[in-house]
Amino acid sequence: MKKIMDGNSAVAEIAYKFSEVASIYPITPSSPMASGLDARRSRGEVNLLGGKVDVIEMQSEAGAAGAMHGALLSGALASTFTASQGLLLMIPNMYKMAGEGLPGVIHVASRTIATHALSIFGDHSDVYATRSTGFCMLSSSSVQEAHDMAAVAHLSSIKSSLPFLHFMDGFRTSHEINKIDVLEDTDLAKLLDRDAINDFRNKSLNINRPKSRGMAENEDIYFQSVEARNRDYEAVSKIVEDYMNKINSIQKTDYKPFNYYGAENAKFVIVAMGSVASIIKETIDKENQNGGACGLVTVHLYRPFSKELFLKVLPQSTKRIAVLDRTKEAGSIGEPLYLDVVSVLKDTNIDVFGGRYGLSSKNTTPKDIHAVFKMLEENPKDNFTIGIIDDVTNTSLKVEEFQTDVRTKELVVYGFGSDGMVSACKDMLHIVGENTPEYVQGYFEYDSKKSGGVTISHLRFSKEKIDMPYYPEHPNIVVVTKDLYLNKFDVINNIGKNGVLIVNSSHKFDEIKVKASTIKILKERKITVFTIDAARIANRNGLKGKISVVFETILLKLLGIKNYENILNSTLEDRFKTKGKDIIEANKKCVREALVGLVPFRDELKEGKEEKNKLDVIDIINARRGNELKVSDLIEYRNGEFPDGLSKLEKRRTSDSVPIWKSEACIQCGMCSMICPHAVIRPFILDKDDPKSEEGISLIGENDKYKYLISVSEADCTGCGLCVSVCPGKGGEKALVMGSPSQKKQRLANTLFNFYKNPQVFDKYTIKGSQLEKPKFEFSGACSGCGETPYIKLLTQLFGDRLIIANATGCSSIYGGSVPTTPYSIPWANSLFEDNAEFGFGILSGYKNIQRRIREIMEECKSSSSDVVRELYETWINNIDDIEATKKVRKELEGEEIPREIKDLLDYLVKPSIWSIGGDGWAYDIGFGGIDHVLSSNENINILVLDTEVYSNTGGQASKSSHLGQVAEFADSGKKTEKKDLFRIAMGYNNVYVASVNLGANMFQTLKAFKEAEEHEGPSIIIAYSPCIEQGIKRGMGCSNLESKKAVSCGYSLLMRYKNGVLTVDSAEPDFEKYEDFLDGEIRYNALKISHPEVAYELLDANKKAAMKRYEFYK
Repeated sequence: MKKIMDGNSAVAEIAYKFSEVASIYPITPSSPMASGLDARRSRGEVNLLGGKVDVIEMQSEAGAAGAMHGALLSGALASTFTASQGLLLMIPNMYKMAGEGLPGVIHVASRTIATHALSIFGDHSDVYATRSTGFCMLSSSSVQEAHDMAAVAHLSSIKSSLPFLHFMDGFRTSHEINKIDVLEDTDLAKLLDRDAINDFRNKSLNINRPKSRGMAENEDIYFQSVEARNRDYEAVSKIVEDYMNKINSIQKTDYKPFNYYGAENAKFVIVAMGSVASIIKETIDKENQNGGACGLVTVHLYRPFSKELFLKVLPQSTKRIAVLDRTKEAGSIGEPLYLDVVSVLKDTNIDVFGGRYGLSSKNTTPKDIHAVFKMLEENPKDNFTIGIIDDVTNTSLKVEEFQTDVRTKELVVYGFGSDGMVSACKDMLHIVGENTPEYVQGYFEYDSKKSGGVTISHLRFSKEKIDMPYYPEHPNIVVVTKDLYLNKFDVINNIGKNGVLIVNSSHKFDEIKVKASTIKILKERKITVFTIDAARIANRNGLKGKISVVFETILLKLLGIKNYENILNSTLEDRFKTKGKDIIEANKKCVREALVGLVPFRDELKEGKEEKNKLDVIDIINARRGNELKVSDLIEYRNGEFPDGLSKLEKRRTSDSVPIWKSEACIQCGMCSMICPHAVIRPFILDKDDPKSEEGISLIGENDKYKYLISVSEADCTGCGLCVSVCPGKGGEKALVMGSPSQKKQRLANTLFNFYKNPQVFDKYTIKGSQLEKPKFEFSGACSGCGETPYIKLLTQLFGDRLIIANATGCSSIYGGSVPTTPYSIPWANSLFEDNAEFGFGILSGYKNIQRRIREIMEECKSSSSDVVRELYETWINNIDDIEATKKVRKELEGEEIPREIKDLLDYLVKPSIWSIGGDGWAYDIGFGGIDHVLSSNENINILVLDTEVYSNTGGQASKSSHLGQVAEFADSGKKTEKKDLFRIAMGYNNVYVASVNLGANMFQTLKAFKEAEEHEGPSIIIAYSPCIEQGIKRGMGCSNLESKKAVSCGYSLLMRYKNGVLTVDSAEPDFEKYEDFLDGEIRYNALKISHPEVAYELLDANKKAAMKRYEFYK
């Protein structure tokens, strides 16, 4: 049976069949595999043993591995799924499982390990880090192979009684959509060795067979015990080969532990594993067609590495080998696969050369592979790289033009985050693949913006199987959903001759600003241009900004899909079934109107003059040309340090609808500024004679000296509308309305935002006063309407001059620090996900140590110092916690004769305010142990928990902060346990300040909590309720403040502060009669009534009762 699916789904399909227990934890890009098992369990599917799989979400990857280990010892078949840092956390248990001979499988979407920077993209650095654990390791090169090798991994693990790690390339394979042949249950059941399963169960921990496992051994026998397992591993290659042959007979494939492809008399051979194998094969076909003698050895079974089987497939004619490793091992003489091959061939006359490619999903093309073969033939080079230009250590190979003969229909779609185009393209692949004989391939490229960022969908269609894991090189159709991309990026540089360009715009094509180089390409390659105002069609049908269905309709028509309208309407009903009938009907109207709005451009294209601007590294990255940068260009950034405040340079202009200030209705409250997620709307107090105050109004409560003005940086606005929603207005009229951007107002905003500082007229610990402080967190890549960022922005406004942030990995680290967007103008750093409380604690400890040393030097030097210096020393020693006093001391010491050591440490004189911030996944789950330790330390560190009640960054998985009945990834049929009460736990420590805040419901209480937490001498923790797009607020994120008020009024969210042993409940007595109405307003709860009505009432009623019980405890 053929199905359309991505690599993650292809693996999940198999893993469910062979598992009884799956212990899981979310991490990109492997999370969808775990979600796939949870969904199958929710649908009531059974595994090959006739039972349902228990899918158990753990608190971390270390916990998932521990649970897997325990499940295996109990005699249950167990699996898990992970990547990158998550796999590293599993390593201790991997050694245990391997040493104990337990048949479990870890499926990995291999991903870059964070070093100088985090990257969610794919390479083999994580799997290589586990190669000494004793796990057998199996590699897949494509979506089809991921499906088939997953089966081989499970079957071989059971037969050999050894654990397997099966991996595919993260994103490039895990997220590629393709048409594959799916293995049937009946075929797999025949391959399952039930006797081996019984043997496994008979060795389990069981009350009927008492035994001890995991004991301590001494030097007398440990070594021998390790060597006694040699034969277990020697048997693996044969077992794997046997199961590959059995899968081959079913799937009509030719899998081997090592597969050879190419000329029988090959002289030049590449050895590689992963998706690059398909690119090498495509290149070999062309090379050999041109008289070359090239070949490839694809490694499937990486551990144990069989010398015998490797030599068996390697042509005897081989003269030189290039080994491609998708990792970099700094300081090593070569990467892991290279070292293995060198070891195997040490007694031969074959020369072996090692090289690196594809780190962090760097695109690798047939041109790059051609360069490798040319190097082998003409100028052998060790320690080479492809895909980059290394002009520093000169490792890179020169690339020349090279074209293979494989041809497909190629489409490239440039979208922007949250416009739905990625989902639409995926749906289109399913429609074509499932309703025609054609094969399909889809791969999706993202930047790190949560909303409004650039997305690129790379699609291929062909009558033959498509195995081309690199970007389309000559697309037939290019779609651009934001017309400003035509002037900002090189969107059609590689478009094919006689291709088609479709642009979404409210303007005619000749009214759009287009790069001169783009116009030139359009003319030379005879490109047909269409425009369509898709936003107008969507808005007319009540789907503001949701243009995806319009384009899906057009592209299906252009692809020649028969009956596409009926097929599309059918898929819409399934896609939006949880959103309601109104949404479904609105999308169907868009389908009917799409083609009518498509307008061909037939006028003469006028070439302009290209502006020649010198671009720096940041400009080039922002222009999506980072691949052009050479190694030398990044020398100064090699340790991951970038300048602060770069986000203000982007001016992304993601929204055509922005807030317009109506001064006559403004009461100067500052609430619009406080709730703005992106710091784009700000109040200014200007001297009445300042020309910039022309549109201002008299400042309330002051004399005639000042004018008050609201300014909006419209080019940075995402158009969420929160400012309009929160505005109280005057006399029933809002002081803010949504309208069109104005260049004049943007120029004023640029001047005020960048160069003007408000006078301190009001107390900064009031709403009005706080918003007159310049935010040092602005224009982040967060989602439109984000509920987390207003808290961070406020933090920088209150304490920004001495604030240091330690940021847990998650949403807040991605929108807070993704190259080249740096929204902070304060010291900020990210370490990992699990260690952020400890990370912040370490920063604090370092400062304390250095300040203690300064004090010691001052004490030692006082007697020999001048009277002025001595007095400054005394002032600092006696007022070390006084920010203003220590600032003054620092400034005055700069001009005095002081010891060199103190002069070198002047930057440490002012005590910093250190905050560890992160989401609920960090605070409630993986990082809870660290938070627990820090709260018990009695040290003066602050913790801010941005509580969205779900893992927002990895795709919406349930956390311990998720409530009963909440539908999320890993909780497809509703979460079955109550939300962890972090507030109550934190109250259990002496001298800890605890607050629960909800900015949308009560801004003043939030301000008060921040101030008290900062002033508290000891640990503090603020739990901040944060509306999120993953919650599915039916009224939209632009009304999340109203939803927040509902949450508090019905008792779902409580506003509280715990200070010096005294608890204060700030929220009013809840009206629990409103509770169900609140739950119905959010898809995360309402969806349960649609998908699982039989359990919805019980779980949601329990949710309400838990809230009532919680309130009774606190009141």
